[in-house]
Amino acid sequence: MKRSHYERLRGSTSLTARIAAAGLLLFSLITLLLIPNIMLSSVKTKSDLINNTMGFPRSFTLENYRTVFVEDHFFRYMFNSVILSVMALASLLLIASMTAYGLSRYKFKGNNFLQVYFLLGLMFPIQLGILPIFIIIRSLGLINSLWGMILIYTANLSLPVFIFSRFFRSLPRALYESARIDGAGEFRIYAQIMVPISKPVFATVGIINFVTIWNDFFMPLVFLTGKQVRTLTLGIYQYMNNFLANWHLVFAAVTAALIPVFILFFLFTSQLVEGLTAGAVKE
Repeated sequence: MKRSHYERLRGSTSLTARIAAAGLLLFSLITLLLIPNIMLSSVKTKSDLINNTMGFPRSFTLENYRTVFVEDHFFRYMFNSVILSVMALASLLLIASMTAYGLSRYKFKGNNFLQVYFLLGLMFPIQLGILPIFIIIRSLGLINSLWGMILIYTANLSLPVFIFSRFFRSLPRALYESARIDGAGEFRIYAQIMVPISKPVFATVGIINFVTIWNDFFMPLVFLTGKQVRTLTLGIYQYMNNFLANWHLVFAAVTAALIPVFILFFLFTSQLVEGLTAGAVKE
């Protein structure tokens, strides 16, 4: 008996899903193996690391962390990364959420064009526009300045606007109209009604963009050449010039860079899942 087209399509989809799941499972297992190994390697001596690369430390030492933070100024690099990530994220969330709220709630000439404009930003890597961005930042006198980087990261609106817009469109129109009948103004509706019920979406967009900004290497490499404004990723990169001589320090530096990401992820895991599925179901 011949199988119907629908059954063949469902079987093909199921096979694709299984292959994708197997690939994700393999990637997760490799990650779960590597991260503990990086942390254990950060407390090994250099000789222990050479002779016992994948095993447990024969003797624990914090000398690698002392060298990284005290002698190689990683406190300064971490401070720069924290300031840059927090300020860029705050301004990005504010501007993206207000932009998405306006696009979702109001119909005006050019609304569709603006939505397509923001979606186009998802299709092109920022590296394609590095030359005009460099010229603009240089003309503003913001090379070697964290303010210049904050401005660049704040302009990365495409994905945040897309996620916020999808959520705001899923909210019932009656919610907005009730607030208007009660005499609330536009900003009050946004600040006191929309923002509180959008906390999972704020958490989702916040975590995604925090990790992107925190781990970014390319943009700081181009715009932050001074030692006083280096970020953590540039600090880790300085060891790569002589990796074999510094690899015990690399593990300590990478572990220090991973800790804030882990803390944020475990604190906001439930909000992350809730925010990613917000607006996915329409009644």
